[in-house]
Amino acid sequence: MTIKHHISDALLMGYAAGQLPEAFSLVVATHLSLCDDCRARFAGYEAVGGAVMECAGAVAMSEHSLAATMARIRSAPAPVSRDAPRRMGIFPAPLAAMVGGGPEAVKWRSIGMGVRQAILPTENGARARLLHIAAGQKVPDHGHRGMELTLVLQGAFRDETDRFGPGDLEIADEDLHHQPIAEAGEDCICLAATDAPLRFNGLAARLAQPFLRI
Repeated sequence: MTIKHHISDALLMGYAAGQLPEAFSLVVATHLSLCDDCRARFAGYEAVGGAVMECAGAVAMSEHSLAATMARIRSAPAPVSRDAPRRMGIFPAPLAAMVGGGPEAVKWRSIGMGVRQAILPTENGARARLLHIAAGQKVPDHGHRGMELTLVLQGAFRDETDRFGPGDLEIADEDLHHQPIAEAGEDCICLAATDAPLRFNGLAARLAQPFLRI
């Protein structure tokens, strides 16, 4: 797998510091599981973060800190079994753990124009979804009110900026207006995360937007 489009330094630093929304963290973790280069860069940021923590001075904590920490530990979801498959088909381990399997476990919902989606259960102000775009089909042209991360898992798509194939990550912000088109020959499956609604040009897409949660 040749990956051309990687995670930005800002996202890697945010992920290393635990500051990203869950949806963005899922996309970053999934890309890291595919990309040796980004894993090496991420390890560097973790090392820097560890060094900073070792040099930091002591900080006073409130009297309720221990109780609050123990309550969060008790309410946390059960850890994924060490015996769980590392990969399920085209889904790398972080995504397979979230979905509970491979593409066959996904409950797809048609949103028209040859596109299906499945919204994943994430928290903290951003939304993650799987997108299945039929080969040769276009996604409605749109802009962005925030950041959108799109990681290709199968197939490929092109837009006004470049071509994105398996493992590639497109990072879109308010400055990008585009219309992704899945390449012919193979359906395109992507993992996407957004922290704000998209900005569609077409009337039909704008009317359907509240129901499709995009």
